[in-house]
Amino acid sequence: MRHLLRSPAGIAGTTLVALSVLLAVVGPPIWGAQAERIDPAAILQGASAAHPLGTDSLGRDILARVLVAGRLSLTLALLATLAGAVVGTVLGALPSVLPRRAARLVTGTVNALVAFPGLLLAMFTAVVTGLGARGAVLGIGAAIAPGFARLTQTLAASVAGADYVSAARMLGVPRRRVVAVHVLPNIAEPLILNLTQALGGALLGLAGMSFLGLGVQPPSFDWGRLLFDGFSRIYATPVVALGPAAAVALAGIGFNLLGDCLARAAARTDARPGPAVPLPPEADIEPLGPPDPGAVLEVRDLTVRFPGGVTPVRGLSLTLAPGEITGLVGESGSGKSLTAAAIGGLVPYPGEVSAARLRLCGADLGELGDRERRRLLGTSLAMVFQDPMAALNPALRIGGQLAEVAVVHQGASRAEAQARAVDRLGHVRIPEPAARARQHPHELSGGMRQRAVIAMGLMGTPRLIVADEPTTALDVTVQRHILGLLHEVTAETGAATLFISHDIAVVAELCHRVVVMYAGRVVEELPVDRLPSAAHPYTRALVASLPDLETDRSLPLAGIPGRQPSPAEVGPGCAFADRCPLARDRCAERPPLMPYGPEGRGHRVACWEAS
Repeated sequence: MRHLLRSPAGIAGTTLVALSVLLAVVGPPIWGAQAERIDPAAILQGASAAHPLGTDSLGRDILARVLVAGRLSLTLALLATLAGAVVGTVLGALPSVLPRRAARLVTGTVNALVAFPGLLLAMFTAVVTGLGARGAVLGIGAAIAPGFARLTQTLAASVAGADYVSAARMLGVPRRRVVAVHVLPNIAEPLILNLTQALGGALLGLAGMSFLGLGVQPPSFDWGRLLFDGFSRIYATPVVALGPAAAVALAGIGFNLLGDCLARAAARTDARPGPAVPLPPEADIEPLGPPDPGAVLEVRDLTVRFPGGVTPVRGLSLTLAPGEITGLVGESGSGKSLTAAAIGGLVPYPGEVSAARLRLCGADLGELGDRERRRLLGTSLAMVFQDPMAALNPALRIGGQLAEVAVVHQGASRAEAQARAVDRLGHVRIPEPAARARQHPHELSGGMRQRAVIAMGLMGTPRLIVADEPTTALDVTVQRHILGLLHEVTAETGAATLFISHDIAVVAELCHRVVVMYAGRVVEELPVDRLPSAAHPYTRALVASLPDLETDRSLPLAGIPGRQPSPAEVGPGCAFADRCPLARDRCAERPPLMPYGPEGRGHRVACWEAS
């Protein structure tokens, strides 16, 4: 609702739909008797004070009939939409679970129906099933079904290859259960959103069927039937057709606007930090204190939540200073990438981000308007993702993608932006930058693509660089070059860098400070030179799992027994207790992040048994 009321289209669509529904509810009780009253003395009158839209051939008030017809019009449209949606959804989901030959047959049927004109399909169905409201509903439902089937088929194809669907098939789960339990629930949201837009189309379609004489028949009447009755007088008294025409148009526009705005609201990424999410009573909440004026990034009590109680990031606090490279390490699933996404405003829907404080370059992101926030993130934050092929649009040339940053955020002309793009590509030591700028991403090697992503971040003047496992997919030689380049860029620009990795050896080589995450929380924060004497058992286990030249190759590689709990399984105590050799009864209570060591030196640890 918040997103709907932000835009003029959302406000207009919500208002029109609300008025249409209200009219359908109160219209017949209030104006029903007036709409049916026959007045021989007022036959075929034009607009007057007594009859603003005139009267029909029996002297009945047309305005009252328009107000009453809203209930039947909306009811028939809803029935037609539901019928088309149910049939189309079933047809579209079947190919994902049927054998190949049957799936091809269903797909071919859907393709043929989609290619057939919808109005002709609706008219043919209405004639076959019989004239009247039932035939019109079945006809419009038949016209809607192919579109739903195509959408469902496309969405289901992305789910059908998932491991959980394959596992269900292997276990012999019945096909109807695979569709109902494993496929449809995961594609329900876009189908529901499309339902609203289809309702507007069904309303217009049913009005058209009644106008052609194939829909509602006398003595019943809907907006289309009223339009048909008034059309013969449109040249003499055009006002008699304006009422039903305006009702059909406004209601149809309202449903289409509402559906479009709902789809955009669901698809948009909204990571604007809200108020701090209340944590469990055992959680340690640090005193907020005044903002750090020298920090590039200051995060306090950052929490990321998804529906169902899934909380991948829990009360994280982090401060980055200019010129500092901070490593964020932990196993896969510990919340590292979602932390970076929350900072950059990239947490996908339906995730919710909250923070007691989230400041970038001295500005509170939660207090900025959308335009100011986008401008700050677009010019002061550089994101380097793990997969550069996914970060770059394969359909666009490298130079054009880099130039877009300068055009959108800096107001540069296309020529100036293109020249800066070539300069930035050369700056990250890509050979022949002018030629590379004219190439597409697939024409570059993995290392050059990653350099191009770094160059994209340098199109502005970044104050913060977030590198999310940027060397994972690269070979060792290219990895070293990328790490060296990140170090040089940080030193040259004075930016703060957040380097995310699961490889603690890489972090030890590149970073000044290390933040260790486990199950969504920070368990240790320490200078990189203190990694060999880490205090938390988890950090020690990560360091011990690194082989070196002195490792005994006759023994199995060191590892950490057990597994990290999923975000929905994290309990109130220490999340590492089940895997920790030092666990005691006290670990049932979660330890706060406490200063460690006599000399301090920015070392903090969350462990009762740290020594």
